[in-house]
Amino acid sequence: MKHVTIIGTSLNGESRSQRLAEMFEAALKSNEIPCDRVDLRTLELPFAGSAAGWSSANAESLREKVVSSSHVVFAVPIYCYDVNAAAKNVIELLGKAFTKKIVSFICSAGGSSSYMSVMGLANHLMLDFRSVIVPRFLYVSSSDWDEDGNLAPEIENRMAVLLEDMKEIRVVE
Repeated sequence: MKHVTIIGTSLNGESRSQRLAEMFEAALKSNEIPCDRVDLRTLELPFAGSAAGWSSANAESLREKVVSSSHVVFAVPIYCYDVNAAAKNVIELLGKAFTKKIVSFICSAGGSSSYMSVMGLANHLMLDFRSVIVPRFLYVSSSDWDEDGNLAPEIENRMAVLLEDMKEIRVVE
C-alpha cells in the first residue's frame, strides 16, 4: 500500500466510528503504512451541487489527499440502514478522485441488522468511478463495546484481518 486516506464521516462529537478511524490509523502507523486521517467534524465541507461546492478549498484539499492515495477507508456511522449523508456528500464533492482507488469500509451501528448498508455507496463507487471495493467490511455494533468504551478483542482481530486484505488488493494500471 502506497498511502491510505481514512475519512471519518460522522459529525457526532462522541462518535464511535471516529474512534474506529483513530484505531485504524494507529494500526496503519504501527505497520509503517503512510496514512492521513480526515475527521469531517473538523473540516467544513459545503453541500455538493451548491455554488460553494465547486470552489471549496477544503473539498479541494480532501480531493488531493484521495488522489494521492492508493487506498481510501470510509469510517461511517450507520443510520436507518444506510451510511450517513456526510459520506455521500464526500463522494459527490470529490467524484472522479475515487477512480481506481481501493476502498474499504469501517462501520459503527446501533444493531447488527444493517451489515449490508454500505452496498449502495460501494455500488456507486464501483460503477461510476471503477473503485475496487475490499469485500471485507469492519462492522461494529453497540454490543461490541463494553461499559468503559473498549472494543471486544474479536473486533481488534477483525480490524487486523481487514488491514491484511487491504494489503493484498492492488489496482494494475
